[in-house]
Amino acid sequence: MYAVIKTGGKQYKVVAGEKLKVEQIPADIGSELTIDQVLAVGAGEALKFGTPLVAGATVQVKVVSHGRHDKVRIFKMRRRKHYQKHQGHRQNYTEIQIVSING
Repeated sequence: MYAVIKTGGKQYKVVAGEKLKVEQIPADIGSELTIDQVLAVGAGEALKFGTPLVAGATVQVKVVSHGRHDKVRIFKMRRRKHYQKHQGHRQNYTEIQIVSING
């Protein structure tokens, strides 16, 4: 069984037991969360789409860790104008593990 969930403005296809890095969620490590924004639930040939969400479908997740992604380097330059700008960014993430899908 799999589900398509929405968290942090992005959509993810998840299966029970897998680990996933999503946008930062303010929760303690080891805590259990319930994600109720489920867009689709499927098992083999049977697939249920929501309009926009599937009614009554939830996904149980466990927070594994928090961290930061690799640095993204931004470099801007205008040729012949003696302009160069260096910038960097590291995005925070929360690693979650999918415990169960209830659809």
